[in-house]
Amino acid sequence: MHIAHIVASGMGGIRTAGDLVAWMQITHKMKITEAKQYVADKLGIEVIDLTNEEIMRQIREERGIGVITAIAGDPKGIRAKFKIAELLNIHINSVDLFKSQMAYSG
Repeated sequence: MHIAHIVASGMGGIRTAGDLVAWMQITHKMKITEAKQYVADKLGIEVIDLTNEEIMRQIREERGIGVITAIAGDPKGIRAKFKIAELLNIHINSVDLFKSQMAYSG
């Protein structure tokens, strides 16, 4: 269901900010307008820029929150999720699980 919601958010997913807005809708039960404003505020941009692929590519690279075509050395996968959780002040299950396993192992 989460994937369908992210796709349906219509903001281009990871190409723009659709995934981030969907996270806020799912984790904080925000309406789409509120979620867009929250994400835009956290990124320091205007809501209209959330759908701009060029602007969001630059912001995603600068913030290390993942891009579709990975760049060598830039965060991707779980590292990008760590940064998303921190940026949006949310809990992501895989991040929390990874943290708990790291604390347990050492």
